Amino acid sequence: MKRVLLSAFTLSVALNLSAQEKKPLKPADVYRIPTVSDAQLSPDGKWVAYSVSEVDTAKDKRVSHIWMQSFDGKESLELTHGDEAASSPRWSPDGKYLSFLSSRDSKTGAQIWLIDRRGGEGAKLTNIKGDLSEYAWSPDGKRIVMVIGDPENKGKEEPKTPKPIVIDRYHFKQDIEGYLQHLHDHLYLLDVATKKLDTLTRGDKDERTPVWSPDSKTIAFVSNRSIEPDKNQNTDIFTIDARAGASMLQLTTWKGRDGSPQWSPDGRYISYLRSTSDADYMMYDQNILCVMDAVGENNKQLTTSLDRPVGSATWAKDSRNMLFIVTDDRTRYLANINVANGKITTINKGDYVFNDINTNSSGNWVVQKTDPYTPAELYALEDKKVRRLTFHHQNWLNTVQLAYAKGFESTSSDGTKVSGIVYTPDSVQNKKYPLILFIHGGPVGQDEFGFDATRQTLAAAGYAVAAVNYRGSNGRGLDYCKAIYADWGNKEVKDLLGAVDQLEKLGIADPNKLGIGGWSYGGILTDYTIASDTRFKAAASGAGSALQLSVYGSDQYVLQYENELGAPWKTADKWIQLSYPFFHADKIKTPVLFMSGLKDFNVPTIGSEQMYEALRSQNIPTELILYPNQFHGLTKPSYQVDRLQRYVEWYDKYLKK
Repeated sequence: MKRVLLSAFTLSVALNLSAQEKKPLKPADVYRIPTVSDAQLSPDGKWVAYSVSEVDTAKDKRVSHIWMQSFDGKESLELTHGDEAASSPRWSPDGKYLSFLSSRDSKTGAQIWLIDRRGGEGAKLTNIKGDLSEYAWSPDGKRIVMVIGDPENKGKEEPKTPKPIVIDRYHFKQDIEGYLQHLHDHLYLLDVATKKLDTLTRGDKDERTPVWSPDSKTIAFVSNRSIEPDKNQNTDIFTIDARAGASMLQLTTWKGRDGSPQWSPDGRYISYLRSTSDADYMMYDQNILCVMDAVGENNKQLTTSLDRPVGSATWAKDSRNMLFIVTDDRTRYLANINVANGKITTINKGDYVFNDINTNSSGNWVVQKTDPYTPAELYALEDKKVRRLTFHHQNWLNTVQLAYAKGFESTSSDGTKVSGIVYTPDSVQNKKYPLILFIHGGPVGQDEFGFDATRQTLAAAGYAVAAVNYRGSNGRGLDYCKAIYADWGNKEVKDLLGAVDQLEKLGIADPNKLGIGGWSYGGILTDYTIASDTRFKAAASGAGSALQLSVYGSDQYVLQYENELGAPWKTADKWIQLSYPFFHADKIKTPVLFMSGLKDFNVPTIGSEQMYEALRSQNIPTELILYPNQFHGLTKPSYQVDRLQRYVEWYDKYLKK
């Protein structure tokens, strides 16, 4: 166990290194960025357990370990070490032990381990076949509920010659999971003392997100029990007694998504998040916080007046108030609601982002927060103010010079007001730079005042970098989000070009040195934009597509396509219209760097290959970079660095002549 004492002198030295020692952020610096997550308060509120993930450059992978931080901020301890990762820390209800997930000493995947909080080696508690993805202690500390996926090959070793893959599902492929078979996630109960394992649910449906009632008698969970779950997004909340053979009770009946159930500390209520739409599929949506009695009666929607997505809803110990996070125009802020009268109060808001909330009966609160100059760290929340608890990023931050981030607003050609953030190498006013318009994916998501390693790296290379919340983004209300329904690449492009125009007017962007790029829907919008406007001198389109007519059946979005666009044989004109970057590839004059992960089932490589070939045939400068064994999001650290380096080199080649 590594113990670190954080004296005032040590922190003052760490936080006040001279600016002369700092150098601009380089692609390889991302190797040094840890990830802090999953904060869990001890029952007495005196300690916070959490995960820290760091890059092992020798093995080219991230490895997470469990840390503890005293709530008073004076002491930090690393509890797990070694090559095998440890994650998902959870306190035993008596506070004596920490459990965590690790694959160490296991041939069958992650298992639950226990470690004495006072020190000593961890001990393996389970030996489960199947994918153990979630678990939770009963409040009395006697049992643990787990979500375990059916094991492939029924738990036996994979044969030397794999059997043919038989596909008979409507939704038959999914990024990371691959080709979908009839394997499901179910709930299991573990007796901690005897290690006896009982099956709680079974069958051809999935059960996830289990949470215990305060009296340890009942478990609430989420499931889609419709006749054919592949053909809708419906999920409902159910409860089941915590004993083998018990029957489940359905609490919600909304045809859309109900999820994230949380019991009030007194056991009288269950809060949950509900979708706005009850359509079989709706990409452009936002969560509403709701509450009901523990038996599913007296449902109330609490946050419809906000017209903003909410999340991380957490009960206060009084069972009368809830703290939650609101996504709002480049920020995510903390708010409180009085469940009885519905009064909503802003707790803490600014040009920064809250990601997570944790509390318990101790009454202490821990939140995760990030801003443009600080990756996510843990903070104590006290009387609406935050006090920083962890400093895992400080060492590397002391060595790099970060870009300056500033919000801006623009007006699109149709009069729509759009918000964004621009990163510049320094804060000098009215200084003109080559500009990179780097577009977020989703499309439902937003660019916000949190740390962004990609845009920071590009800005450090000498560029102004624009992040624009085009229509389709969230944080601006439901109508703004739904504006692009079945109309891709139209209003978003207007918004993106309007933002570039505004940055030119502000004297920030050099109109003769414009670049564009993005990943996922950001790559898709890159293709749409360069097919609409030839002003961009360089582009980087990652994990994108342009011939939308060809992606039906090749990716994981068949449910969205048939509900939003219609089947191609019924609405071929619509599909061709939305494929205009490919069918008008002859209008593209921008040199493009295409990229893709070869195992991507989200936006498969074919989308990049088709556009690469279309430009190559016309002698437009282009390259195609394929990352082996990578899914939609690149996870291998060396590939992440390689991608950043290629961005910089590609833009330098065409924008810094």
